[in-house]
Amino acid sequence: MIRFKSLGSGSTGNATVIQARTGAGVTHLLVDCGLGIRQLDKRLGQAGMLAEQIDAIFITHEHSDHIGCARTLAFRERIPVYMSEGTWLGIGQPDFDGLLRIVHDSVDIEVGGLQVRPFTVPHDAREPLQLTCSDGASRMGVLTDLGHATPHVIGHLSGCATLLLECNHDPEMLQAGPYPWFLKRRVGGDWGHLANDAAAAIAQAVLPHGLRRVVAAHLSEQNNRPELARAALLSALGESVEIHVADGPTGSGWLDA
Repeated sequence: MIRFKSLGSGSTGNATVIQARTGAGVTHLLVDCGLGIRQLDKRLGQAGMLAEQIDAIFITHEHSDHIGCARTLAFRERIPVYMSEGTWLGIGQPDFDGLLRIVHDSVDIEVGGLQVRPFTVPHDAREPLQLTCSDGASRMGVLTDLGHATPHVIGHLSGCATLLLECNHDPEMLQAGPYPWFLKRRVGGDWGHLANDAAAAIAQAVLPHGLRRVVAAHLSEQNNRPELARAALLSALGESVEIHVADGPTGSGWLDA
């Protein structure tokens, strides 16, 4: 059985715990670590966990709201850290004291009871990867930073029962909002972040292949509202799919995948 909890989602910091319970025991994978170490410890405690229970850290890309305290946490608890070579280069090739694991597009890795499959996405980072996780019975996809969907992305998400899915902005709010022109262009571009309707189209493409639950994530505080993200998903998916929205500062509750 897989369950997961967003510890925080958005520009203030991204981190998600994915838990798998199998015959071999319990596995905890931390996807991104974009918080300060004290804040991470606090939110893990609120989730009923200790940092020492984390078996591995997966970093999707080098932006500060995703990398955060990953190295500090890894060193303190001796946790292996998985990332692409491009992400490692993007953070300056730091020494991880033997804890670094380089991963590649479409090449599975085993983390305890979880099978993790990274895949490349179009985003303005060196070599960004998102991922799917499976325990053999259920499968979920994490897709929180990309500018648009490609056939490669949709293919990897096919068969996922649950998506943690970026719904970053409402296009009208972005254009009317306070961002400078160059940042509006970046966010709304093909290598930036997903608009609500683009995210809904991804979920709709995955729907015929077993999708049951979507958690809207990485909402912009300036350029989106939870009710707009939820409405876009509901319009595309109807009532057959469970829809949640992760809050920026607090994330989500524990949810089954």
